[in-house]
Amino acid sequence: MFGLIKMKWQQSIALMLTLAVMMPNIVHANDEPELLDRVLVIVDDDIVMESELKQRLRQITQRLQAQGTRLPPQEIMNQRVLEQLILESIQLQKADLAGIRVSDAQLNETLVNIASSSGMTLQQFQQQLAKEGETYAAAREQIRREMLVSRVQQREVDRRVRVTEQEINNFLSSSEARERSGTEYYIGHILISVPEDATPEQEEAAQERADAVLAELKNGADFQQVAIARSDGRQALNGGVIGWRKENELPSIAADVLPNLVKGQPSELIRSASGFHIITALDKRGGTEQWVEQRKVRHILVAPSAIRSDRQAKEIIDKLYERVINGDDFAELARSNSDDPVSAIDGGALDWVSPGQMVPEFEDVMNATKVGEISEPFRSNFGWHILQVQDSRQQDISALVQENQARQLIYRRKFEEELVIWLQEIKSEAFIEFKDETLRVEGL
Repeated sequence: MFGLIKMKWQQSIALMLTLAVMMPNIVHANDEPELLDRVLVIVDDDIVMESELKQRLRQITQRLQAQGTRLPPQEIMNQRVLEQLILESIQLQKADLAGIRVSDAQLNETLVNIASSSGMTLQQFQQQLAKEGETYAAAREQIRREMLVSRVQQREVDRRVRVTEQEINNFLSSSEARERSGTEYYIGHILISVPEDATPEQEEAAQERADAVLAELKNGADFQQVAIARSDGRQALNGGVIGWRKENELPSIAADVLPNLVKGQPSELIRSASGFHIITALDKRGGTEQWVEQRKVRHILVAPSAIRSDRQAKEIIDKLYERVINGDDFAELARSNSDDPVSAIDGGALDWVSPGQMVPEFEDVMNATKVGEISEPFRSNFGWHILQVQDSRQQDISALVQENQARQLIYRRKFEEELVIWLQEIKSEAFIEFKDETLRVEGL
């Protein structure tokens, strides 16, 4: 009964919102009302508006055209982008229920970093957006949404990932040859998803879809265009591009396959818990520096949780920072207060850290901190940190893979696999009602 009441309530809300945007343009008494916007989909307690779909379509189309990627038919683009908006809505609602927030300071810092990475000031970044037909306010809101989605993914999926000592040992024993090769791959990925509890009919249908996609690729179809139109993966609207990965950082489904493919050659179908995968090396490059600068680092992490808001976590880390600055022992504070269980036992020690080993926010602060100094509190996807750089050195890592590097790499591979499964689960659990049946997305 409650479910029926909730459904009727949602329908009523959607109707009111639809009526609210039907604003008459009053010139003559007999003029018809002009429909300015409309509800396309109800997603739990949220809605997706036609204006949202149009804005996102414009953004993605501009990006793909700038990349020189040929666009699929408009109907397919509409469905792919609408599915993205629906999934985004589900995750944003979960972030809100979990009390996950992005402060103005965090958002401003991210925008400055985005502008800086493109060689622009924030003002130049705003001017560039205007040239592309986008407002700074819209871009700011989209980045805020992406940050919230990233944080809720980290919170929900992290608890599913466990890395065992045996997995680390296996990785270390098999990675030396790959580490010496220094080969990097620009990875393309297509996923044909299969429901977690798929019936034989669903399994067969997915297999047929995957076979058809592979046949297209073998007949010379453009991989990125096919990914946009046919892939169920998170990178579909980016042409299936995962990005550059070193050979010892390849996703588990690609580790034994990609090194044997020539550039541009699609793999055979790879079956995993989430469905059928096709991967390719869109590009390859080789040769990495053997000597790198490592930093010996320790840190304290205070993470938001179900009972601790982001603001409360920030207040705690600020107090710990003051205590360290005033002479309290860093290691003892880490053992007593850090939410990183692995390093806390050892007084917050992360040992020697190589470039690319930590998340970007952490690495940026680490590189800006001099030996012996303690950073001010800063935010990453994991929560609030302070860190101390204890030492630095030049190290030859060509024949040596640190245990903590192995743990991070294995974690990231498992995280990616679990994320796909989690996204499937939350889609299946959500209440989704299409107000325009012509836009219905297959599988939703």
